[in-house]
This record gives sequence, structure tokens and C-alpha cells, in this order.
Amino acid sequence: MSPADRREAIVAATIEVARRKGLASTTVRDVAAEMGTSSGLIHHYFESMDDVLASAFEMVARQDLAISAALMGEASSAVEALRIFFRTYTPADKDWAFQLWLDAWAEAARRPAVQATSRRLNLEWQGLLERTIRSGVADGSFRCPDPAAAAWRILSLLDGLALQVVAHGTTVTRADVVAWSTAAAERELGLGEGVLR
Repeated sequence: MSPADRREAIVAATIEVARRKGLASTTVRDVAAEMGTSSGLIHHYFESMDDVLASAFEMVARQDLAISAALMGEASSAVEALRIFFRTYTPADKDWAFQLWLDAWAEAARRPAVQATSRRLNLEWQGLLERTIRSGVADGSFRCPDPAAAAWRILSLLDGLALQVVAHGTTVTRADVVAWSTAAAERELGLGEGVLR
């Protein structure tokens, strides 16, 4: 394998282990066992396990971001793009990718590489939402004096509610997340009730 292919194989194996054990519990030994190789091979391609975990998290999270961004980019209006945002961002109760986000947020305080990756991806999500809001303000669809702050508030509400779905399962449903977050966004952006649903 080329070095790039080998790194990709290590990241793919890490994702498989993290799906079963969680990001925090995934070790170099686990990844090596998943690949049928030695721990030394992983250390040869990555400086630390933090870097391996950050790369695995980024691969999964970036796929979700790319899907949302592509679908939103095809939307006929800012309102439609925002509807797509809520539909693609909100996790189902067994959403392992969002579970990986939760794991990454928890690990970010202790793992600098994971923190840097989490921060960068979070800024990209916020930027995607902010650009959509700005587009809607520009075309008169939205009324919002501070699109950047509005994007952070909407994203933070979504993340908090999504945590309830993924971590607790029965406390809050996915339908609740969509209903409550879209209602908050409608108020935030001066839209009529139900416009985003």
C-alpha cells in the first residue's frame, strides 16, 4: 500500500473499532487487532493515538458536512436550504456518527488533536448555517440583525437536543428536535410558524 492508502486503512479500522467501543475506549492495540497488524505500524504512520482518533472523527464528520452542504447548495431558496439543514443535521436515536461527535466533544478537553478537529468542523457547520442565513437576509426571506450569532444559537440548540436523542434515547425524540429547533429558528429569523417544517 502507498503511505496514503495505509493511513486511510488505519483510519477506517479506527472507525470500525470506535463504532463498537466508542472513541475514548479505542486503543492502538484495538486498531492493530482490527487490521491484523502490529501497533508499530500505526505509530509509523501517526505521531499519536490522538492523531489517529482525530483523523477518524474527521473522516466521519466531514462526510456528513459534505452531504448537507451539497444538498443545501442545490436548494432553490434560503428557506429550502434551511429546511434541508434541519433534515440532514438532526440525528436518529441510533445515529452512530452523532455518537462519534459526542465522544469527540467529550475527548476534546483531553486530546488536543481531537479538540482542534472538533473546533474546525464546528466552525464549518456554523459557517454553512451563517451563509444560508445571510443569503436569506439578502433576499428578504429572513429578518436577522446578527446572522453569525443566530447561527451559533440555532446550532447550539440543535446540538443540545441531539445529545438528548443520542445519549438518552427516550427523553426527547427526533421529531421533538426538529419541531423545537425549527420553531426556534423561525422566531430567530422572523419567519412564520411552521415555515421550516
